[in-house]
Amino acid sequence: MIDVPQPTDDAISRRAWMALSVSTAVVFLVVMNITTVSIAFPSIRREYDVSDAGLSWVISSYNVVVGTFLLVTGRLADSLGRRKVYLPGVAIFGFGSMLCAVAPGLGWLIGARVVQGIGGSITMAAGFAVMLPEFPATRRATAIGISGAAGSLGAVVGPFLGSIFIDAFGWRSVFWMNVPLCVLVLVFGPRYLSESRDPDATGRIDLGGVAIGTSSVLLAMLAIVQSEAWGVGDVRVVAMAVVALGLVPWLIRRSRVHPAPLIDLELFRFQSFTSANISVVFYGLAFTSGALVTSVFLQDVWELPIRDVGVAFVFAPLLAAAVSPITGRWADRIGHRWLLGAGCTSSGVAYLLYIVLLDESEALWSRYVPISLFLGLGIGLTVATWSSAGIADVPQSRFGIAGATFNTLRSAAYALGVAIVITIVASAGDEPTLAGVERAYAFIALAYFAAAIAVMVTFPAGSARDRAPMEPQ
Repeated sequence: MIDVPQPTDDAISRRAWMALSVSTAVVFLVVMNITTVSIAFPSIRREYDVSDAGLSWVISSYNVVVGTFLLVTGRLADSLGRRKVYLPGVAIFGFGSMLCAVAPGLGWLIGARVVQGIGGSITMAAGFAVMLPEFPATRRATAIGISGAAGSLGAVVGPFLGSIFIDAFGWRSVFWMNVPLCVLVLVFGPRYLSESRDPDATGRIDLGGVAIGTSSVLLAMLAIVQSEAWGVGDVRVVAMAVVALGLVPWLIRRSRVHPAPLIDLELFRFQSFTSANISVVFYGLAFTSGALVTSVFLQDVWELPIRDVGVAFVFAPLLAAAVSPITGRWADRIGHRWLLGAGCTSSGVAYLLYIVLLDESEALWSRYVPISLFLGLGIGLTVATWSSAGIADVPQSRFGIAGATFNTLRSAAYALGVAIVITIVASAGDEPTLAGVERAYAFIALAYFAAAIAVMVTFPAGSARDRAPMEPQ
């Protein structure tokens, strides 16, 4: 049984709000880390004097590890207890941040990002599961919307504080910023986060499935990332991709018969879960890569001071932070399909306008910032809504593995998107150029539009409450 009492109506208890506060602090922290690393990218490159291909591993290593271990940590969280797994994940993330801050070279920094990724995979797999059982089913999208607002606020604070810290203390300071927040979560988490687990979990883990699944994801993501440096047709890339794909049918067959499978295939009986997993892959190709390309454009093409870049990055996420909680309430009432479709479309329009209206002449306040508000609206409508869409009809006992499956695909898309746009930008010259940036922006816009089409065509109509009698139990 779930160890926490379940509300019988739509009322939200004080404990639920406190649990939401603790979990959103981690969302804030993780998103802030992603945005500050993107801002720090040119500074790290200059200090280590390495190519963009080598430096891409600072971002990709984190996504590779998160994508590799999410399924395992999600299953562990459901079986052993969400809080029992979640809080050590926060501690590992904080420790990895300290290792990043003292990295003497690129190899050390990449290794430290691997440690961060292990912590990140745990917090992503169990993040919603440690607080959503406190909320009535009809109010969960609202809770996730508020969590999304915290993430958007992290996207605001990250570039702004990051640019100030980098300017004053160097890029290492952006990793030190994570440590005090991790400590606060570790202090207050045990008090406000209730323990819960899957009542049907046996406590056992399919170790064979873990080996097959993690090997498949790891090889696939290595092939994705290394295709930039080695080339798509390189025999090593092809071999890793073929083996990764060959392991998938084996894992599916094993998951059908094993009493404690790594992948819960029953989740794909929910149309909302399947649709969200398909659509978020296109969204993921654009999301992280878009922030990276824009950071490179503003610092390397327009040659703006990093403080100006940090301030310019504030406005879109600030709008997203305002829109996200409202979006959560709308999703509870009318459903996710059109909100996600509109948000992805708005984001795609922003990147098309960047291509049409921006050139080599700096126009930060007259053009870039106003256009970025389309992106802010799009992020506010989507970034948290994807997560609530993925678990909208899933029983709460399966939140951990459902979130882990969803975020594995999203993390793989993040890594692939970064590898693609770095390759696109580099194809136009040894140094970043407007032509390379425009090509990357075109790819990002197309990915957003593809996500919009996919979700509007495949996601079920109505809210989770409307669909409740129709979905499998």
